[in-house]
Amino acid sequence: MRLPRPSIRLRLTAWYAGIFLALGAGLLAVSYGVVRHEFGSNGQRVHVRVDEITTLQRDGHPRTVRVRIAPGIPGETTAPVRRLSAGEREAYGRALVAYRAAANAADARALRSVLALFAVALALLTLASVVAGWIVAGRALRPISRITATARSMSERTLHERIALGGPRDELRELADTFDTMLGRLEGAFDSQRRFVANASHELRTPLAIVRAELDVTLDDPDAGEADLRVMADVVRETNERMERLIASLLALARGEAGIERPRAADLATAVAPVLEREPAFGPDGPLRLDALLHSAPVLGDPVLLERLAHNLVENAVRYNASVGWVRVRTRVERGEAQLTVSNPGAAVPPEEVGSLTEPFRRLDTSRARSTGGYGLGLAVVRAVAAAHGGRVDLTARPEGGLEATVALPAASLRAPVGDGGGAPAARLA
Repeated sequence: MRLPRPSIRLRLTAWYAGIFLALGAGLLAVSYGVVRHEFGSNGQRVHVRVDEITTLQRDGHPRTVRVRIAPGIPGETTAPVRRLSAGEREAYGRALVAYRAAANAADARALRSVLALFAVALALLTLASVVAGWIVAGRALRPISRITATARSMSERTLHERIALGGPRDELRELADTFDTMLGRLEGAFDSQRRFVANASHELRTPLAIVRAELDVTLDDPDAGEADLRVMADVVRETNERMERLIASLLALARGEAGIERPRAADLATAVAPVLEREPAFGPDGPLRLDALLHSAPVLGDPVLLERLAHNLVENAVRYNASVGWVRVRTRVERGEAQLTVSNPGAAVPPEEVGSLTEPFRRLDTSRARSTGGYGLGLAVVRAVAAAHGGRVDLTARPEGGLEATVALPAASLRAPVGDGGGAPAARLA
């Protein structure tokens, strides 16, 4: 049979009582030793008084001689009257032996009484320390019971509750505040998850509804010809491509939030270069002008995720650009950070809404039109990938309109020499 584990209150009480018992026993042992020493030293100090009877016998000697022995030193001293005779010295010796035997017996009885009293006092004080320790431990651990009760009552519907422990700012107050902070983060995470699921369901339901409507309308029309079927197929294919982009973005977001198991050497310049080459908006007939200056920016991470990060930033800059505008791309190493900056002109972005653009499915009112093809996941994926690499994303609304996005990741040292301005240019496109 396994015995239940004692509570921390009981263990603290046992520790209090044990420490008090050990220290009290040590103190009483020292006190007993001092008392025993004093008893022994006082027993060796005696004074002798000899009373002489002046009545003489026939031979001229005193009739009796009385010897008195008392402990300690008398308050007054007397000068000797004469030298003791042999009989007097013998009587003195017998009296001294008898006195010392009686004094030692009295000391032993007194020491036994003192020891018994010390033991009783130690037992009573130890019992009192147990009671006091139990009460004090209960009062000190009362916040723990409150924290435990709050933790047991927690569920996804009660994450708004807090411990809100008062009192001095001690370790227990710090623990309670940390628990409240954790509950706040959990509440935010659950709210974000609920919004994410709702938004993802909504975004997936819309293209599915379009496909269903196109199929129903075309198939229910008995006069539908090849041209109608082709139109329906084009709509279904376009809608399917949108769903594929959405699912790819969701997978990239989930992969970025999962972290990187095996980081490898990578370079932001190498990740962004193929993205710029594939973008048709920067082609000879494209509407946008590209201004790219790519310096080596080595990092440790996942090259595939980094390329996805660069793709989303460039795609976001192209999609929300001016009708005839430009995109500026820079990679560099600055203050120990590998940075990728993408900026573009465009519609004015309210500064108070810039911080929310990295939330999943978050789009500005001016960009909610389906014609842009956006789902509000591009910058959320960027933030997740940057966080997985131990970095951050800084968004700045340009006063002239548009947005500037900077991704800063911890730089990794490579053997290749780094020139002025954060490394030699890997490419310059314009």
